[in-house]
Amino acid sequence: MPARDRAYHELKFRILEGRLPPGTTLLETEVASLLSLSRTPVREALIRLEEDGLVDVRPRHGITVKALSVDEIEQIYQVFSTLEVKAAQLTARRGITAADHERLDDILTQMERASKRGDIEAWSELDDEFHSELVGLCGNPRLQAMLRQLWDLQYHARRAIIKLRPLPIVSDREHRAILAAIAAGNEEEAAHLHQQHRDRADEQLVSLLRQKTTFPTRE
Repeated sequence: MPARDRAYHELKFRILEGRLPPGTTLLETEVASLLSLSRTPVREALIRLEEDGLVDVRPRHGITVKALSVDEIEQIYQVFSTLEVKAAQLTARRGITAADHERLDDILTQMERASKRGDIEAWSELDDEFHSELVGLCGNPRLQAMLRQLWDLQYHARRAIIKLRPLPIVSDREHRAILAAIAAGNEEEAAHLHQQHRDRADEQLVSLLRQKTTFPTRE
């Protein structure tokens, strides 16, 4: 992997995992030292991260990891959810194979088991996998690329409220209904059910974020 790509992926991973939390400010030389790379590939990586909306780059002053407000997170979800609902509709329209259905069904079974154990951390990771699989089956590369970028922006917010989430029993039922509609090729029902699911889940997430003092709010 070229040095610029290694720098980009390493920095992105550290930001998304919270190792470089929002508000962190580093000089370009400090980033290069952190990654044991020269400044040129680091500079190219920082430009990409700024385009992703993850950092602010200031010439001669380095970078600052962006801290999104709850209002901004809510706006991101309004776009993210709209695109994901469309992806579910397209997936239902294209149809899924028996192997696709088996893979998605297995993920949901694992999620239900995690819910029964009260393992919200494991459930959340499986939830990401389930939604990612649905998007991956929609057949629209541009839509997929836009969702990946938005997913990066909202990932830290989702991680921040994992321990505050109630047991996702309702989500488990909703996921089963969505998969059934997609498997049946009923694109209208798939879109309707997915929209209901996203509206409820997004409202819950934003409400939990507003309870945390670590995320800024705009009055």
